[in-house]
Amino acid sequence: MTLSHGELLYEGKAKRIYASADAQQVLVEFKNDATAFNAQKKAQLEHKGRLNCQISACLFELLERHGIPTHYVGVADATWMVVQRVEVIPIEVVLRNTATGSLCRETPIPQGTALDPALLDLYYKDDALGDPLLTDARIALLGVVSAELRQRLEALARQVNAVLQPFFKDLGLQLVDFKLELGLNQAGELLVADEISPDTCRLWDLSSTDANERILDKDRFRKDLGGVIEAYGEVCKRVQGACPEPRNCG
Repeated sequence: MTLSHGELLYEGKAKRIYASADAQQVLVEFKNDATAFNAQKKAQLEHKGRLNCQISACLFELLERHGIPTHYVGVADATWMVVQRVEVIPIEVVLRNTATGSLCRETPIPQGTALDPALLDLYYKDDALGDPLLTDARIALLGVVSAELRQRLEALARQVNAVLQPFFKDLGLQLVDFKLELGLNQAGELLVADEISPDTCRLWDLSSTDANERILDKDRFRKDLGGVIEAYGEVCKRVQGACPEPRNCG
Protein backbone atom coordinates (compact mmCIF):
# COMPACT_ATOMS: atom_id res chain seq x y z
CA MET A 1 0.00 0.00 0.00
CA THR A 2 1.30 3.46 -0.89
CA LEU A 3 0.19 6.16 1.52
CA SER A 4 -0.37 9.76 0.58
CA HIS A 5 2.02 11.90 2.58
CA GLY A 6 3.69 15.27 2.46
CA GLU A 7 7.36 16.17 2.39
CA LEU A 8 10.02 14.18 4.18
CA LEU A 9 10.71 16.08 7.41
CA TYR A 10 13.37 13.86 8.96
CA GLU A 11 15.06 10.52 8.39
CA GLY A 12 16.66 8.69 11.27
CA LYS A 13 18.33 5.31 11.61
CA ALA A 14 15.08 3.34 11.82
CA LYS A 15 12.28 5.67 10.71
CA ARG A 16 11.26 8.37 8.23
CA ILE A 17 8.93 11.17 9.29
CA TYR A 18 6.65 12.87 6.77
CA ALA A 19 4.28 15.82 6.90
CA SER A 20 0.57 15.01 6.75
CA ALA A 21 -2.59 16.89 5.82
CA ASP A 22 -3.05 17.72 9.52
CA ALA A 23 -0.46 20.28 10.65
CA GLN A 24 -0.49 18.83 14.17
CA GLN A 25 0.23 15.28 13.00
CA VAL A 26 2.99 13.51 11.10
CA LEU A 27 3.33 10.13 9.43
CA VAL A 28 6.09 7.80 10.60
CA GLU A 29 7.42 5.06 8.32
CA PHE A 30 9.24 2.24 10.13
CA LYS A 31 12.21 1.07 8.04
CA ASN A 32 13.87 -2.34 7.79
CA ASP A 33 17.26 -0.81 8.57
CA ALA A 34 19.12 -2.29 11.52
CA THR A 35 21.94 -0.29 13.06
CA ALA A 36 24.20 -0.62 16.07
CA PHE A 37 27.18 1.16 17.61
CA ASN A 38 25.99 4.60 16.47
CA ALA A 39 25.25 3.26 12.95
CA GLN A 40 28.77 1.84 12.48
CA LYS A 41 27.14 -1.56 11.96
CA LYS A 42 24.26 -1.70 9.46
CA ALA A 43 22.00 -4.24 7.78
CA GLN A 44 18.63 -4.59 6.08
CA LEU A 45 16.30 -7.02 7.85
CA GLU A 46 13.04 -7.83 6.06
CA HIS A 47 9.92 -7.35 8.22
CA LYS A 48 11.77 -5.45 10.97
CA GLY A 49 9.87 -2.22 10.25
CA ARG A 50 6.50 -3.99 10.30
CA LEU A 51 7.24 -5.80 13.55
CA ASN A 52 8.48 -2.69 15.36
CA CYS A 53 5.52 -0.64 14.13
CA GLN A 54 2.98 -3.21 15.32
CA ILE A 55 4.69 -3.80 18.68
CA SER A 56 4.98 -0.05 19.30
CA ALA A 57 1.32 0.52 18.40
CA CYS A 58 0.17 -2.11 20.90
CA LEU A 59 2.43 -0.75 23.63
CA PHE A 60 1.44 2.88 23.04
CA GLU A 61 -2.21 1.88 23.34
CA LEU A 62 -1.38 -0.09 26.51
CA LEU A 63 0.18 3.03 28.03
CA GLU A 64 -2.81 5.08 26.90
CA ARG A 65 -5.17 2.69 28.74
CA HIS A 66 -3.13 3.36 31.88
CA GLY A 67 -3.45 7.11 31.51
CA ILE A 68 0.07 7.71 30.18
CA PRO A 69 0.13 10.32 27.39
CA THR A 70 1.93 9.42 24.15
CA HIS A 71 2.27 10.92 20.69
CA TYR A 72 0.50 7.91 19.15
CA VAL A 73 -2.70 8.44 17.16
CA GLY A 74 -3.03 5.14 15.27
CA VAL A 75 -1.57 2.97 12.53
CA ALA A 76 -2.06 3.84 8.88
CA ASP A 77 -0.61 0.62 7.43
CA ALA A 78 1.56 -2.29 8.55
CA THR A 79 4.69 -0.10 8.66
CA TRP A 80 3.15 3.38 9.02
CA MET A 81 2.04 5.17 12.17
CA VAL A 82 0.18 8.46 12.66
CA VAL A 83 1.50 10.48 15.59
CA GLN A 84 1.19 13.94 17.05
CA ARG A 85 3.85 16.40 15.95
CA VAL A 86 6.12 17.02 18.94
CA GLU A 87 9.24 18.96 19.75
CA VAL A 88 11.54 16.18 20.90
CA ILE A 89 13.48 16.93 24.08
CA PRO A 90 17.19 16.29 23.33
CA ILE A 91 17.50 13.86 26.21
CA GLU A 92 17.34 10.07 26.07
CA VAL A 93 15.91 8.55 29.24
CA VAL A 94 17.19 5.07 30.10
CA LEU A 95 15.64 2.94 32.82
CA ARG A 96 17.45 -0.17 33.99
CA ASN A 97 15.67 -2.89 35.94
CA THR A 98 18.56 -5.34 35.65
CA ALA A 99 22.26 -4.60 35.30
CA THR A 100 23.78 -5.47 31.93
CA GLY A 101 25.53 -3.85 28.97
CA SER A 102 27.26 -0.52 29.48
CA LEU A 103 26.34 -0.34 33.17
CA CYS A 104 28.39 -3.47 33.86
CA ARG A 105 31.24 -2.30 31.62
CA GLU A 106 31.45 1.07 33.38
CA THR A 107 30.86 -0.03 37.00
CA PRO A 108 31.70 -3.04 39.21
CA ILE A 109 28.00 -4.02 39.36
CA PRO A 110 27.72 -7.71 38.36
CA GLN A 111 25.76 -8.76 35.27
CA GLY A 112 22.16 -9.66 36.11
CA THR A 113 21.94 -7.66 39.35
CA ALA A 114 18.34 -6.60 40.03
CA LEU A 115 18.00 -2.83 40.37
CA ASP A 116 15.10 -1.80 42.60
CA PRO A 117 14.16 0.96 42.21
CA ALA A 118 15.12 1.03 38.55
CA LEU A 119 18.22 3.07 37.77
CA LEU A 120 17.29 6.11 35.67
CA ASP A 121 20.02 7.69 33.53
CA LEU A 122 19.81 10.69 31.22
CA TYR A 123 21.87 10.99 28.03
CA TYR A 124 22.35 13.97 25.75
CA LYS A 125 20.95 13.08 22.32
CA ASP A 126 23.72 13.88 19.87
CA ASP A 127 25.14 11.22 17.57
CA ALA A 128 28.26 13.26 16.84
CA LEU A 129 29.06 13.35 20.56
CA GLY A 130 28.13 9.71 21.13
CA ASP A 131 25.06 10.46 23.29
CA PRO A 132 27.05 11.20 26.48
CA LEU A 133 25.77 10.54 29.99
CA LEU A 134 24.49 13.71 31.65
CA THR A 135 25.26 14.74 35.21
CA ASP A 136 23.21 17.25 37.19
CA ALA A 137 25.92 19.85 36.64
CA ARG A 138 26.03 19.24 32.87
CA ILE A 139 22.25 19.51 32.60
CA ALA A 140 22.39 22.85 34.39
CA LEU A 141 25.32 24.02 32.25
CA LEU A 142 23.72 23.04 28.95
CA GLY A 143 20.25 24.23 29.96
CA VAL A 144 18.64 21.42 27.95
CA VAL A 145 15.69 21.13 30.36
CA SER A 146 14.40 23.13 33.27
CA ALA A 147 14.37 21.52 36.71
CA GLU A 148 10.55 21.33 36.51
CA LEU A 149 10.53 19.63 33.09
CA ARG A 150 13.24 17.22 34.13
CA GLN A 151 11.16 16.20 37.15
CA ARG A 152 8.15 15.65 34.90
CA LEU A 153 10.01 13.55 32.34
CA GLU A 154 11.64 11.38 35.00
CA ALA A 155 8.27 10.80 36.68
CA LEU A 156 6.66 9.94 33.33
CA ALA A 157 9.45 7.49 32.48
CA ARG A 158 8.97 5.70 35.81
CA GLN A 159 5.22 5.49 35.14
CA VAL A 160 6.00 3.82 31.82
CA ASN A 161 8.24 1.30 33.58
CA ALA A 162 5.54 0.59 36.16
CA VAL A 163 3.19 -0.43 33.32
CA LEU A 164 5.61 -2.22 31.00
CA GLN A 165 7.56 -4.30 33.52
CA PRO A 166 4.60 -6.34 34.84
CA PHE A 167 3.00 -6.47 31.37
CA PHE A 168 6.08 -8.12 29.88
CA LYS A 169 6.50 -10.40 32.90
CA ASP A 170 2.99 -11.76 32.26
CA LEU A 171 4.15 -12.57 28.72
CA GLY A 172 7.15 -14.50 30.02
CA LEU A 173 9.55 -11.67 29.21
CA GLN A 174 11.94 -9.80 31.47
CA LEU A 175 12.15 -6.07 30.74
CA VAL A 176 15.85 -5.65 31.46
CA ASP A 177 16.13 -2.01 30.43
CA PHE A 178 14.76 0.43 27.86
CA LYS A 179 15.20 3.91 26.48
CA LEU A 180 12.56 6.55 25.93
CA GLU A 181 12.31 9.74 23.96
CA LEU A 182 9.83 12.36 25.09
CA GLY A 183 8.49 15.49 23.46
CA LEU A 184 6.14 18.42 23.86
CA ASN A 185 3.13 18.82 21.58
CA GLN A 186 1.76 22.16 20.45
CA ALA A 187 -0.33 22.40 23.62
CA GLY A 188 2.80 21.97 25.75
CA GLU A 189 1.85 18.49 26.94
CA LEU A 190 4.71 16.11 27.70
CA LEU A 191 4.31 12.91 25.67
CA VAL A 192 6.12 9.60 25.27
CA ALA A 193 7.39 9.66 21.68
CA ASP A 194 9.53 7.70 19.18
CA GLU A 195 8.88 3.93 19.56
CA ILE A 196 8.82 1.15 22.14
CA SER A 197 10.10 -2.05 20.56
CA PRO A 198 12.93 -4.61 20.68
CA ASP A 199 15.06 -1.84 19.14
CA THR A 200 14.65 0.25 22.29
CA CYS A 201 14.08 -2.41 24.98
CA ARG A 202 16.21 -5.27 26.24
CA LEU A 203 13.90 -8.27 26.60
CA TRP A 204 14.91 -11.68 27.92
CA ASP A 205 12.82 -14.84 27.59
CA LEU A 206 12.13 -15.98 31.16
CA SER A 207 11.83 -19.61 30.01
CA SER A 208 15.50 -19.72 28.90
CA THR A 209 18.56 -19.82 31.13
CA ASP A 210 21.07 -19.55 28.28
CA ALA A 211 22.62 -16.06 28.27
CA ASN A 212 22.37 -15.78 24.47
CA GLU A 213 19.28 -17.81 23.64
CA ARG A 214 17.11 -15.75 26.02
CA ILE A 215 17.84 -12.50 24.15
CA LEU A 216 14.82 -11.29 22.14
CA ASP A 217 15.97 -7.79 21.24
CA LYS A 218 18.51 -5.72 19.31
CA ASP A 219 21.40 -7.35 21.19
CA ARG A 220 20.99 -10.30 18.82
CA PHE A 221 22.11 -7.96 16.03
CA ARG A 222 24.79 -6.21 18.11
CA LYS A 223 26.34 -9.54 19.14
CA ASP A 224 25.95 -11.34 15.77
CA LEU A 225 23.74 -14.00 17.36
CA GLY A 226 21.44 -14.34 14.36
CA GLY A 227 17.71 -14.90 14.54
CA VAL A 228 16.93 -11.20 14.91
CA ILE A 229 13.64 -11.23 13.01
CA GLU A 230 12.59 -14.48 14.65
CA ALA A 231 13.18 -12.88 18.07
CA TYR A 232 11.26 -9.72 17.15
CA GLY A 233 8.50 -11.89 15.73
CA GLU A 234 8.24 -13.81 19.00
CA VAL A 235 7.91 -10.56 20.96
CA CYS A 236 5.27 -9.32 18.49
CA LYS A 237 3.28 -12.56 18.78
CA ARG A 238 3.19 -12.37 22.57
CA VAL A 239 2.36 -8.65 22.67
CA GLN A 240 -0.39 -8.93 20.06
CA GLY A 241 -1.82 -11.94 21.89
CA ALA A 242 -2.33 -9.80 24.99
CA CYS A 243 -3.53 -6.58 23.31
CA PRO A 244 -6.47 -5.47 21.15
CA GLU A 245 -5.74 -4.90 17.47
CA PRO A 246 -4.29 -1.38 17.08
CA ARG A 247 -6.71 1.25 15.83
CA ASN A 248 -6.34 2.07 12.16
CA CYS A 249 -6.18 5.65 10.90
CA GLY A 250 -5.50 4.71 7.28
